Amino acid sequence: MVSWQSLTFNELTNHQLFDLLKLRVDVFVVEQNCAYPELDEKDRHPKTHHLMGFQDNKLVACARLLGEGVSYPSVSIGRVATSEAFRGKGAGRALMREAIDHCEALWPGCEIEIGAQEYLKRFYEGFGFEATSTMYLEDDIPHIDMKRAGTVKA
Repeated sequence: MVSWQSLTFNELTNHQLFDLLKLRVDVFVVEQNCAYPELDEKDRHPKTHHLMGFQDNKLVACARLLGEGVSYPSVSIGRVATSEAFRGKGAGRALMREAIDHCEALWPGCEIEIGAQEYLKRFYEGFGFEATSTMYLEDDIPHIDMKRAGTVKA
């Protein structure tokens, strides 16, 4: 069972920050063989929350939730990563569901934008995202922008 926690940069402990950055570097820099500036000012922006999923006190999944205007005009989700050992077991779907739920709790009725790796288009469509751009290269990886309409709860 994965337990979820959403914290701002200032709420992270040193150990949580280390584990979060290690997972992101392991996935985005090492596995994807992509040398790019993984750390940026958005990590510590006041409108940023770091969603982390823990199993047996080990970080297994994370995403960065950004308020309006930080990355896109709308709320956005980025740096979506699951540890290699937990892939293929539904961890990615659970992470996206939690990320969307946390965005809606933090910013009710929000539209959510993402810059998705193109090969994951169908995955994100399953969560209500629709493509809003044609393919573009980001760090030599094909991406597309996608948006999910806001929902209003009764």
